[in-house]
Amino acid sequence: MKIADMDYIVFDVETTGLSPADGDRIIELAAARVRRGAIIDRYTTFVNPLRPLNPEAQKVNNISQDMVKDAPTSAEILPRVMVVAGSSCLVAHNASFDIKFVSFELARAGRKLQETTPVLDTMKMSRSFLPHLTNQRLGYIAQSLGVVVGTTHRALADVEILAAVMNRLFGLAPDYNVLTFQDLISRFGVEKPSFKVLSATQPSLF
Repeated sequence: MKIADMDYIVFDVETTGLSPADGDRIIELAAARVRRGAIIDRYTTFVNPLRPLNPEAQKVNNISQDMVKDAPTSAEILPRVMVVAGSSCLVAHNASFDIKFVSFELARAGRKLQETTPVLDTMKMSRSFLPHLTNQRLGYIAQSLGVVVGTTHRALADVEILAAVMNRLFGLAPDYNVLTFQDLISRFGVEKPSFKVLSATQPSLF
């Protein structure tokens, strides 16, 4: 399969902290479907973490308790989002972080990602294709590639920047002998973490 033939679900989460195992939760989720280089659909929502927000995290993402208090929970939205994603490739920057939170939240809801769902990490791509960069933060990479950067550390804004960065990195892929989707995943894919499914009250949808 050619790289351009796959649908990509570029996504980003904002969280209360760094570790779901320590009680941190998703507070915002955004995703965009990219087909042949164009965003064809977008989705964003706040997420009620059912816990107080971390003041340090609020300084980064500017998300307040009032903004999430009436939002749906992750158990209400994540299974539906993953069904819509279908067999597409999930893409995130430093994807191990985002997929860790998504997998943990799904496990709490009695669900899990399909084993065959590929996850692509644009940070791994950038480190390979742009080794001269001294900073692998998304905004820095975007600027180095000529992508206009506005608001950052909000999920939908980061997703739109990431989609543009991904397209530019795909343009560099042939120079590094990355010619097919299989090449892409074998070199820049990430493992999905395995969390115990806590309350599997329904058959898995994935």
